[in-house]
Amino acid sequence: MADLLVSPGPVAKISLNRPQARNAMSDRTLRELSAAFRDLSAREDLRCVVVTGEGPDFCAGADIEWMRRAGTLPPEEGKKDAALLAEMLSAVDQCPVPVIVAAQGNVFGGGLGLLAACDVALLAEGARLCFSECRLGIMPAVISQWVLPKIGAANARRYFLTAEVFGPVEAVHMGLAQEAVAADKLSERARALAGLIVNNGPRAVRTAKAVLRRLPDLPSGQRLDYVVETLVALRSSPEGQEGLSAFLEKRPASWVK
Repeated sequence: MADLLVSPGPVAKISLNRPQARNAMSDRTLRELSAAFRDLSAREDLRCVVVTGEGPDFCAGADIEWMRRAGTLPPEEGKKDAALLAEMLSAVDQCPVPVIVAAQGNVFGGGLGLLAACDVALLAEGARLCFSECRLGIMPAVISQWVLPKIGAANARRYFLTAEVFGPVEAVHMGLAQEAVAADKLSERARALAGLIVNNGPRAVRTAKAVLRRLPDLPSGQRLDYVVETLVALRSSPEGQEGLSAFLEKRPASWVK
């Protein structure tokens, strides 16, 4: 049985599919996730990706048996193995369209890295979150590249080092998620947000995500030119002209279904 269920389409869906293991991620899961995001990212019709988990838990973190085996590898092989998580999170982060994650139940360790790599995170009320790595004698190392920009150093110093369990309210407060949703409304809310995204200009959305990723890394002197050039290009494009015309003519734009 595959570790993932993948449903392609303009609004694609990827579901972690190891419910018997609480969707813990093995090296196979990481490879399948990376491949799924690379394949979907190459599709021109892709507008949004929704990530979920089958069963009562979104993701219990890394598969402990895999992590234990990986700890016995020679250093160079160990680095390659550890890089699988970084490659997967990079594939999620670099997906050219918005990625929405809808998570329930336990969201531990690497599952929180996946949550942080997505653009929009929804949590079911009652979800239990934990940076649990220090309990296991390791630490949230690879995932920190995606988690720290979301929660900041102050929250990381607490939740990384205590490995305490926290809930959706705390996660929203620290910026790790955007919304806490009633468990029976989680899928509905994810679909609603995806619907909002597909009502927007496809090129505009892709460009906005690319700008949001690139802008913080640009030298301050280059930022203004970059955003001005981006606006000029979008405004004069066929999509920009259609969107502006549709607004003035009080009609839906051509991409609105």
